[in-house]
Amino acid sequence: MMSILSVKNLSKSFGTNKVLDNISFDVPHGSVFGFIGANGAGKTTTMKMILGLLPIEDGEIFADGEKSIYGKTAKSIGYLPDVPEFYNYMRPMEYLLLCGEIFGMSKKNIKEKGGELLELVGLAKANHKISGFSRGMKQRLGIAQALLGEPKLLICDEPTSALDPMGRKEILDILCRIKGKTTVIFSTHILSDVERICDRAAILHSGKIALAGTLLELKKRHADTYRVEFSDEPAAKMFAAFLKQGTSMGGAEINTPAPSSNIIVSDNSVIAKNMEGEFLIKTLAQNNLSPIKFELLEPTLEDLFLEVIS
Repeated sequence: MMSILSVKNLSKSFGTNKVLDNISFDVPHGSVFGFIGANGAGKTTTMKMILGLLPIEDGEIFADGEKSIYGKTAKSIGYLPDVPEFYNYMRPMEYLLLCGEIFGMSKKNIKEKGGELLELVGLAKANHKISGFSRGMKQRLGIAQALLGEPKLLICDEPTSALDPMGRKEILDILCRIKGKTTVIFSTHILSDVERICDRAAILHSGKIALAGTLLELKKRHADTYRVEFSDEPAAKMFAAFLKQGTSMGGAEINTPAPSSNIIVSDNSVIAKNMEGEFLIKTLAQNNLSPIKFELLEPTLEDLFLEVIS
């Protein structure tokens, strides 16, 4: 699959603090790419270098085949910062007209495209001054502005971080609607947002790309976690004890003892992390324990992220 964005061996330091250490990743055309990391991990620094807003120390960035250069943002890129700024005395269409004129668009084209975009972001009827907009409305107007020049790549830097649940949903719904038409890079530390709209992701930690790939590929790398549920708590505690010992009631060793940190007893259930299902079933059988439920839990991005940073 061809990439619209290719980041190769990128490094960046601020004084003695090395924020990015030789990172590389590719973003395929038409994808929604989640760029994940804790606050301060270097996500915004990376985005600014892609946009040409920060000089590149080492490495290269190519957006739509064009090399990123400090002081110049490629025309094929749209950008939504975490806190977009506006002329608050303007109305939405007035603001888009100003932006369109800066892009060199005709007034007719701006009104036509601007109307479509205000409809897309749910602001077609919001004809009052931007000063009266909520934070979520401003983020939606920011998306309309970022898409006005019909970019091939839209970079969104923490677009939902300061929004309430309804505002987050509105932004994610908009990004879902443009999926396939415009490639989206979505930087965030809100992992549930990535799981909802992204098809690929990269996890940035300690200045390096710790994991990258499709969400399915990333989840396959996660060790299995099972939930074994019993009818009462004593049975659950007994099962957990046998797992920790690695023995049956008869004293025969069935496997290496499991680390206590991998076993969590919650009410009538045992959560067993990083274990093989065969070992768990053998432990149940040899100790005459009968669960009422035995299930393999699907890993989440939170599980993967916590594995990476721990």
